[in-house]
Amino acid sequence: MAKIILLPGDGIGPEVIEEARACLAFLSLRCDLDLEFEMHDFGGVAIDRHGTPLPESTLAACQGADAILLGAVGGAQWDAAKERPEAGLLKLRAALGLFANLRPGGAIAGLEDLSPLKPEIAAGTDILVVRELTGGAYFGEKSLDDERATDLCVYSRAEIERIAHVAFTAARRRAKRVTSVDKANVLATSKLWRKVVTEVAASYPDVALDHLYVDAAAMALVTNPRRFDVILTENMFGDILSDELAVIGGSIGLLGSASLGSSGPGLFEPIHGSAPDIAGLDIANPAGAIAAAAMLLDTALGLPDMARILDEAVELTLRDGVRTADLGGSAGCAEFGARVREHLDSRLGKRDALLELIAMNRGCCG
Repeated sequence: MAKIILLPGDGIGPEVIEEARACLAFLSLRCDLDLEFEMHDFGGVAIDRHGTPLPESTLAACQGADAILLGAVGGAQWDAAKERPEAGLLKLRAALGLFANLRPGGAIAGLEDLSPLKPEIAAGTDILVVRELTGGAYFGEKSLDDERATDLCVYSRAEIERIAHVAFTAARRRAKRVTSVDKANVLATSKLWRKVVTEVAASYPDVALDHLYVDAAAMALVTNPRRFDVILTENMFGDILSDELAVIGGSIGLLGSASLGSSGPGLFEPIHGSAPDIAGLDIANPAGAIAAAAMLLDTALGLPDMARILDEAVELTLRDGVRTADLGGSAGCAEFGARVREHLDSRLGKRDALLELIAMNRGCCG
């Protein structure tokens, strides 16, 4: 049995997580995956109910899970709270040691029309952003008063080395190219980043490495995205660039992500925010949450075939023209999820028939 903790969170989080959970539950039932789901409060809703965005009971449940599936957190109603919902996410990442954030994205073959970029620019784009997740300005010491504010950006050699190894290892399974993104012409942390990444690259002679300043990388993502295979970068740069990457496919609502550590459960989530302005209207795009569920199947549970079937079901749904408002369509969140499960049903039916035929042939041949 694999225990999956669900953290629906705020805004559209509960809506998209329900569709992702339903897809996982469907696969579990049809393919005997024996998945168990447990829901816990997290983010703004946890502030309202428990006074903190990360209750002890939620953290304990996450620590004992096989994987965690998160919706989204945040909303203007918590701007004046002692702790914002996002603080719970930072604490959860730190508590679980989740230092590597993997965000794949690009254009879907045959669906380049979804991209705001010209088809000839978007076509063939397949990028993995490897973002360091527990260092940098987001986690540095902070100060704030009416006249002055500071956010300390700190990186150690060890932090850079471990995320670099993740990126180079991932590149070996892809096109064997790593682009390290920094601002080494200005920032001391980036100077160390570039030095250490170059040193780590020596252990991966089969992987090509180049360096880009973050501003140049941002421009290249929308003018020549096929130049990239794996983008390796620090926390804040990775946050921004991966959201820009989402544009290439057509919507930030399409992409999922995985946050991983050296051991323990991973955290899987869509890269979009809580979008409180459309919460409860059944118009959110659940594709990113479902993509995150597919990453969970592959990375956390070691079920790459199930992950591929789920990803293909999402693509088939989009090819059918079933698109939510962010993609210019009129389909609702629940409708999109239901159509994905219809394609799962069809794909699994064909798979079962093929397995049965193979078994019969083996029996005939003794």
